[in-house]
Amino acid sequence: QVQLVESGGGLVQPGRSLTLSCATSGFVFSNSPMAWYRQAPGQERELVAHVNTAGDYTTYADFVKGRFTISRDNVRNTVTLQMNSLEPGDTTMYYCNRRWLPFDSWGQGTQVTVSS
Repeated sequence: QVQLVESGGGLVQPGRSLTLSCATSGFVFSNSPMAWYRQAPGQERELVAHVNTAGDYTTYADFVKGRFTISRDNVRNTVTLQMNSLEPGDTTMYYCNRRWLPFDSWGQGTQVTVSS
């Protein structure tokens, strides 16, 4: 049974940082390119960042490029999103999943709120 458990969200002021973590189980993590997504209520889910299986190649959406860093740990089966210089527009729910062929069952997500 696939499990994706996101954590680390919270309320922060603009310009501050947060680190999101995703603990996974139930699939071969080391063979799976992983990604962080975000979705606001009533809006389409959008890709934030992706990391390849080895962790040495990453891509980012233009709206986070230079501010966020995705990484993975193939021993602990976790994927992390370091979020710096947060902006109010980053406020939404964040989810992790496979980059391609995401699992149908998404985690509960973690809420990020950026507000002064």
